[in-house]
Amino acid sequence: MLRRLGNLAVCLVMSAIAAGTAFAEGDAANGKILGDTCKGCHFIQKHKNSYPVFYVPKLGGQNGEYISVALKSYAAGERSHDTMLSHAATLTEQDIADLSAYFASLGELKTASAAGKAPEQAATCVACHGEQGISVMEQYPNLAGQHENYLVHALKQYRAGERTNAVMAGFAGQLSDDDIKVLAKFYASQKGLFTPDP
Repeated sequence: MLRRLGNLAVCLVMSAIAAGTAFAEGDAANGKILGDTCKGCHFIQKHKNSYPVFYVPKLGGQNGEYISVALKSYAAGERSHDTMLSHAATLTEQDIADLSAYFASLGELKTASAAGKAPEQAATCVACHGEQGISVMEQYPNLAGQHENYLVHALKQYRAGERTNAVMAGFAGQLSDDDIKVLAKFYASQKGLFTPDP
């Protein structure tokens, strides 16, 4: 119980920090136009990143505010991925808001159908990402239904410091390779995120 309260406290602090960064109102129609460049990877079922090899993440059903946070992180070099850095670095604040509004308009996840009991390793994830991987706040990503190998890749990046986020680095830093595999498999098995139709 104390562990969960501690995790909730961390999430609340992170929410207060994130709230200090205004989430601009986006124009989904303009975001759709800007999003044409995203379709070559994110709108293709099981499209693979070339190196390292993992499926490009599903964005259908993802939180718009989280997409904004992620794009800003790529633009700032807080996440390592050459293609995403080159795309994000060219975007204005309004472009990011518009893209986020567009992706959010593709479908919102409210509940997930539980597929099995959450593993013990997920106890620290629940406070921000919810019991079945539907996040409790818009600035955190939905994990339900995300590609398993992408989740493995992301968690290993956080653990190695290749993604800069104080909370995730702290959590991921405590995970073994086996823990990461268990978490990725569980969240990937939940019904949720999807690859949008082009």
